[in-house]
Amino acid sequence: MRTLPSFPAPALRSYDWQQEGLCRGMSSEQFFVEDHQHAQPRRASRTREAKALCARCPVAQMCLIHALAIPETYGIWGGTTAAERTHLALPAAG
Repeated sequence: MRTLPSFPAPALRSYDWQQEGLCRGMSSEQFFVEDHQHAQPRRASRTREAKALCARCPVAQMCLIHALAIPETYGIWGGTTAAERTHLALPAAG
């Protein structure tokens, strides 16, 4: 009889932090605003609102770590925009 390979269990525990996020259950539109959807003032306002929520969030640091590790190239994660995360992810010049 042939033995089936053993696969590791899903690492769902590594995402447990998401249960504590203040954004949980909110509309993703708050955190993912496409440039062509809104005028610049509205995009800026939504970005400020999302960052203000992240500033109070107990898991913002874990969220940012996740966004840098994946890497997430869209949206507000851990209080940062995609452009800000690009700068954080760049290796230090030395």
